Amino acid sequence: MDFEAKWIAWETTRRCNLKCVHCRSSSQIEIKGHPDFSLDDATRIIDDISSYASPVMVLSGGEPLLRPDIFDIARYGSDKGLRMCLATNGTLVSEQTCRQIKRADIKMVSLSLDGARAETHDNFRSQPGAFDGTMQAIELFNSHRIPFLVNSSFTVRNKDEIPAIFELVKNRGATAWYMFMIVPTGRGEEVMDELIPEELYNEILEWHYRMEKEETEILMRPTCAPHYYRIVRQKAKAEGERFKRRNLKFSTGGSKGCLAGQLICLIDVDGEVLPCSYFPKSAGNLHQQSFKDIWENSELFLQLRDFKSYKDNCGRCEYVNVCGGCRARAYAMTGDYLAQEPFCSYIPGKISKTAQNQP
Repeated sequence: MDFEAKWIAWETTRRCNLKCVHCRSSSQIEIKGHPDFSLDDATRIIDDISSYASPVMVLSGGEPLLRPDIFDIARYGSDKGLRMCLATNGTLVSEQTCRQIKRADIKMVSLSLDGARAETHDNFRSQPGAFDGTMQAIELFNSHRIPFLVNSSFTVRNKDEIPAIFELVKNRGATAWYMFMIVPTGRGEEVMDELIPEELYNEILEWHYRMEKEETEILMRPTCAPHYYRIVRQKAKAEGERFKRRNLKFSTGGSKGCLAGQLICLIDVDGEVLPCSYFPKSAGNLHQQSFKDIWENSELFLQLRDFKSYKDNCGRCEYVNVCGGCRARAYAMTGDYLAQEPFCSYIPGKISKTAQNQP
């Protein structure tokens, strides 16, 4: 596997007009101790990255539309040849926003939708009117012909609406739908008891497999659920066929589960480079090191790329190269990012065969 930086999320601000129950950075409208970086810092970081790699760059937050210079950052990245994208909660999108998105040559916008009904989504986002704001943003993107995808995060609070959300997103013209299985970091630690239980995990992933296999109108991806890639291979093998997956131009592809520190990373508002958006451990800081140095030499990233160092079932599993277990979830729930995936019930073949041969 070639460990090339293909996709970078960039926390351009930690401020947000919402206060979502699962927010990885505990964002809110006033944040102490983590100020927005300057436009000069932004252009320096873009220069640094573009001199070494050509990743998709997702301007995220918090809520990036709270930055008055967010489109200046996007335009600069586009001019440097990077594929710039924007991740917003949708509530601040306007006609003017759409015009600025097009002028900045932003290639894709992602929206968040965590319920098929206003009651569910607004509860998740802790803000009445959040659902209506997202629906209005979708209408504006469609009218301005701006491609968008939708991210949906799930706990037991909204799991029953998974099929309905998928249908809603598809019918509203989204390019792709990403089903996030929440990793309890940041404010998400407060909903630890709402995580999808292990016995339902495979059931949801198998539903996703059936839908993705039949779907032709919209791309689908489960996110933070790396053992889905084991299930895909098991199902395809059992059915005697090769399951071909379509890829979105602005994604990392669909060949492997956990990509943290391998093909993707997050740059937070302080310049720390983290393995992914849900993995709060830094591999280095861009105010002190180059992106190339961090990407190629960080001890943390090198450990995540050494699959033989993974522990327990993950370390023994024949699917470790295509799944890898969620390193962020292992870290959040055990304190050890090399530990086995906490929500995977699969018994590796090497173990099961040994057990069968025992008297």
